[in-house]
Amino acid sequence: MKYTVNCLPEDGIDSHLFELTVEYRGASRWGVFRNPHCCLGADGQWSWGYQWEGGDREPENDAEWDSYHKGREAWLAAHRFDEETAKRLAVEQAPLVTVNGFTVADALATQERRAARKEA
Repeated sequence: MKYTVNCLPEDGIDSHLFELTVEYRGASRWGVFRNPHCCLGADGQWSWGYQWEGGDREPENDAEWDSYHKGREAWLAAHRFDEETAKRLAVEQAPLVTVNGFTVADALATQERRAARKEA
C-alpha cells in the first residue's frame, strides 16, 4: 500500500518530482520516501539507507555481523513508523521539498506564471 503527498497540483509540470510517498514496509511499519531510495528519519533528516560502520565491505566475522544487524535494526527503528505518524510526517515535510534548488513555492509560482501566459 502507498499514499502520495504533494503540495503541487497533480496535473502540474514536473509535480511528480516534488511528491513524497508513504509506503508500507511490512511488520506494521511505514516509511516516508522522496524517491524509492531516499527515506525520512524520525529526526527529520533524509537518508539514502543504512550505512554500516565497516563501510562498503561485507562483515567478515560474527562480531561484525552482529554489529551490522544491530545497526541496521536501529536505522530501521528510526526510519519506520506507524501509519498515522508516517502520514503526518509526510504532510509536514511536503512543503519543504526542494528539487534542484527550487522550492515548492517556486514551483507553484512557475505554474501560476505559465497559466497566466496561456490565458493572455
